[in-house]
Amino acid sequence: MRSSDVLRGDGASNSGSDVLVVGGGIIGLVTAWRAAQRGLRTAVVDPDPGGGAARVAAGMLAAVTELHYGEETLLGLNLASAERYPAFVAELAEATGPGHDVGHRACGTLAVALDADDRAHLRELHALQTRCGLTSEWLSGRECRRLEPMLAPGVRGGLRVDGDHQVDPRRLAAALLLACERAGVVFHRALAERLTVVRDRARGAVLTGGDEVTADQVVLAAGSLSGRLAGVPADVLPPVRPVKGQVLRLRVPPAYAPFLSRTVRAVVRGSHVYLVPRENGELVVGATSEELGWDTTVTAGGVYELLRDAHELVPGLTELPLTETRAGLRPASPDNAPLLGPTALPGLHLATGHYRNGVLLTPVTGDVMAEVLTTGALPDEARPFTPRRFSSARLEQPA
Repeated sequence: MRSSDVLRGDGASNSGSDVLVVGGGIIGLVTAWRAAQRGLRTAVVDPDPGGGAARVAAGMLAAVTELHYGEETLLGLNLASAERYPAFVAELAEATGPGHDVGHRACGTLAVALDADDRAHLRELHALQTRCGLTSEWLSGRECRRLEPMLAPGVRGGLRVDGDHQVDPRRLAAALLLACERAGVVFHRALAERLTVVRDRARGAVLTGGDEVTADQVVLAAGSLSGRLAGVPADVLPPVRPVKGQVLRLRVPPAYAPFLSRTVRAVVRGSHVYLVPRENGELVVGATSEELGWDTTVTAGGVYELLRDAHELVPGLTELPLTETRAGLRPASPDNAPLLGPTALPGLHLATGHYRNGVLLTPVTGDVMAEVLTTGALPDEARPFTPRRFSSARLEQPA
């Protein structure tokens, strides 16, 4: 096939692939890239590959500061993926060449408290991190402000986590798209409307317009849309729901630089807020968490709350130009952990439900899915995240 056909997606063959990935976000793209590297003929179905939640995500690689009670099992997978990031980024750079830097920064994270309640919460989080063997350092308010002079005078204390880094998800998606193209992945720039099932086995998908793409194996990696693909048996359909997040982007003029040297996050009046500074002068502020179905409207209230909370954390922020407001949908599962690997339907695999950790889990997801697609076996590190943990529970429910 000509490379121009791959880029346009209008010359894609319907003769079949070894693997068809439904969804072209960063999870679908890394799965396709790793599959192609293993020698599998791979295709991706997505009307806008490289889009999705990556265009909204801040890109925090925060295995430590994102730790929540009850998610200790997920922590292991998060740490494994964070450890792989430097080598993953280097390999991606080699595959894409100059000019495709993904903005990986080992700048660290500072989580701070603005009042006594937040300080107590951070102290508890620090204790949990210590019990889990994680490295974080408790700082006084004065020590926090010494690290980040733009912080509000009222900061009461904080946790310094040098191991939590960042990446630019938009650049990451663009690099993965290029790596896929160079690895020979075929792109069908259309929407998958229905899973094709032949003799009780997944065999491809029917696209908008009626075209059908066949494959020996199908990976459903459509983010929050993963639970809406027609043709998937009810007991296999992933229980993934959309959780809305609104994000702001501001620009730090040269006269204000350096504004922040690392990611800063806090809980303000019960709401999480973070500020992620990019090397290019962009400052990402996020994010709301709203259970509003498929709504992606940017609201005045959402923008106000983010600016209000961020201003309380870093007062000088309100002097910066506001360059973008955007809302996206995180794919959340019932236990906030991803669904990885084979389903009860032969030939159908899942790579979805990553919720807050899609960017962080990109390297390990690619490795896990490549192993599944080539050997049929789910690696040990991913076994707690098998999709069957939900399908089994559903089958056991009384009618």
